[in-house]
Amino acid sequence: MSLLVRVPFLLALLAGAPRAAAAQEGPAVVVASKPFGESYLLAEMFAQLLEARGVRVARRPGLGATEIAFRALRAGEIDVYPEYTGTGLLAILHLPASADRRAVFDVVSREFRERYDVRWLPPLGFENTFAIAVRRETAERFGLRTLSDLARIAPRLVAGFTPDFLGRADGLPGLARAYGVRPRDVRSLLPAVKYQALAAREVDVIDGFSTDGFIARYDLVILEDDRGFFPPYEAAALVRGGLARERPEAVAALTELSGRLDEPMMRRLNERVELAGEDVARVAADALRALGLTGASAARRPAAEADVDLAAYLWNRRALIGRLTLRHLLLVGVSLLAAILIAVPLGLGLERVRGGAETVIRGIGLLQTIPGIALLAFMIPLVGIGVAPALVALFLYSLYPILRNTFTGVRDANPGAVDAARALGMTPLQILGQVRLPLAAPVIMAGVRTAAVITVGTATLAAFIGAGGLGDPIVSGLALSDTRMILSGAIPAALLALLVDGVLALVEKVVRPGGLS
Repeated sequence: MSLLVRVPFLLALLAGAPRAAAAQEGPAVVVASKPFGESYLLAEMFAQLLEARGVRVARRPGLGATEIAFRALRAGEIDVYPEYTGTGLLAILHLPASADRRAVFDVVSREFRERYDVRWLPPLGFENTFAIAVRRETAERFGLRTLSDLARIAPRLVAGFTPDFLGRADGLPGLARAYGVRPRDVRSLLPAVKYQALAAREVDVIDGFSTDGFIARYDLVILEDDRGFFPPYEAAALVRGGLARERPEAVAALTELSGRLDEPMMRRLNERVELAGEDVARVAADALRALGLTGASAARRPAAEADVDLAAYLWNRRALIGRLTLRHLLLVGVSLLAAILIAVPLGLGLERVRGGAETVIRGIGLLQTIPGIALLAFMIPLVGIGVAPALVALFLYSLYPILRNTFTGVRDANPGAVDAARALGMTPLQILGQVRLPLAAPVIMAGVRTAAVITVGTATLAAFIGAGGLGDPIVSGLALSDTRMILSGAIPAALLALLVDGVLALVEKVVRPGGLS
């Protein structure tokens, strides 16, 4: 281990037992990851190493792409997550690429500290560069060996790239400038799905990473970056500056991993997670023990779990699924109730003024056009990560159908009944409360039911910002290519949508005026 790595750790040891006790009593260090297998694994290694050194940890795995994770770090919502120097250089700093590892690390270290008060710890010891991959038969058919070869026949191929790669300077835009790679069609695919799409011949070329376990599984050919386009991507812990100042013992613990992981070891660990489907916590514990950083491995899963059918798998995870369902129901219930309390009175008020009502409703309807994950990312600098931004986003998504149906239902209430009420001398307010609103109840409830079902589905995206719920196993399953894990979140979410809609159908029967039945 280099002197740079040893010094913080030795300083923490000199502080003695009282500091370790204080660390245990201090606030939890929030360890996060991005939504792909290696990031999950590195984050879990960070978490277990911190816990082994007496530091309390809160886990926030599977945050969205780089922008979301880095925003959360800058906002102080998380304390550390694994990142790559090339990503920091191009995707965050937007600086020119360089092939010099030391120079890239020096630049990102200096610029992140000065611009964002964020610290890069010394690299973990391996590089995980972008790898442009094709099926072996495709490489043999077209004679593909390098990215220059790919550029020649790219107009005949369909590419499947991750959303992160599609928008980054070190992704497709930069690849097009450096090599002239312009595929016939480009599809946006999630990290694990892209390998399946390539194997199923839905796409011909994908972006991967050099340490991905899936590369060996699908016998893919990695095309050589013959013009040195991609910068070094050394993995390292990216730490909030406040943590470095307030919890030096935590930073000292994390630096114990620096320089300890090499590419062959990381590839083997990734294969255990991505191919063998082993539990991330178990693989992380085994790796730390093999490195001599901890004394014991995590409890092993029952051997039979890997072979049980879906029903047994769901039954074995029933307690976890139950907790996630309750969290999901909380997200849906609170946001839906808030939307009802705002949208129904607003709809009634707009019906009274009429003029400009459509402009207001259409303006709120524009929120429906914002992709869910984008809206969640926008919320992070405003309200952080976790439950709060999820509730705000779900509330905004629920407003439109309830508002639209309330306004339409009250406006179009039976004209004959309204005229009769006027003839009886009822005031406009009495007509609204005693005639229009009861007659509009079924239409309003239809809007509530629509909003509820949409919200149950949209709430699964809350996992990308650490809000929990049934999106957690879906996001993790997609990252780890574990179909049963995906279904352990998707099936309860679907059942929850049916249950919520059924309950609201009963409410609709109660509020429906008897004469309309």
